[in-house]
Amino acid sequence: MSATPQLHQLFDPASSTFTYLLADASGSEAIIIDPVAEQIERDLALLRTHQLSLRYVLETHTHADHITSAGRLAEITGALSAAPMGCGIAPAAVQLQHGQTLRFGLDTLTAIHTPGHTAGSMSYLWRDCVFTGDCLLIEGCGRTDFQSGDAGAMYDSITQRLFTLPDATRVLPAHDYKGRHESSIGHEKLHNLRVSGRDRAAFVALMAALDLPRPKLIDVAVPANQRLGLVDAPHG
Repeated sequence: MSATPQLHQLFDPASSTFTYLLADASGSEAIIIDPVAEQIERDLALLRTHQLSLRYVLETHTHADHITSAGRLAEITGALSAAPMGCGIAPAAVQLQHGQTLRFGLDTLTAIHTPGHTAGSMSYLWRDCVFTGDCLLIEGCGRTDFQSGDAGAMYDSITQRLFTLPDATRVLPAHDYKGRHESSIGHEKLHNLRVSGRDRAAFVALMAALDLPRPKLIDVAVPANQRLGLVDAPHG
């Protein structure tokens, strides 16, 4: 499945995070989803290369495994920062609610509240793509054992919101740890190792038994990301 020219999928090896840059149909304005602090120069260079004006910087949730560059990108480019209203990211200029749309150039993007990984987590629907954050991963899902996680809410988000999208919808997650790049709603319905073939109670039991290690950066990343990655130290 080849990406459209308006979609750029970028990868941070240290955190296995995907950042997405979306250009509108006119090739004039862009949105960035889930940027990573260490990759800000890469992202700014891509905007310059394609002569794109950054309209919004979006977060899918308050990340625990890396620090965002959303605040710095907004400062440098004049873009608006946008984050789910339930994530405690107070400095974000736009506090997104379920069903809210953002217009950039000739395109629109729609926020879908998909709690479970965190209470405020959002997915974003654009054209035939859904950016699922840490809710729906490729043949998996995000963890639900910290930071307001709720396995039952995760199951409902996946089965009642994401799985109601057309089967051909491309699934573009915030992370992958096995070198994969995308999936589809139809594939995940049939092959998701945590959700497919399980009812809600079985899914909740499975998630409760995972016994995952605590994220190494959580105590630093979460407070920083609630400030859009902006820290008190001066910028060079």
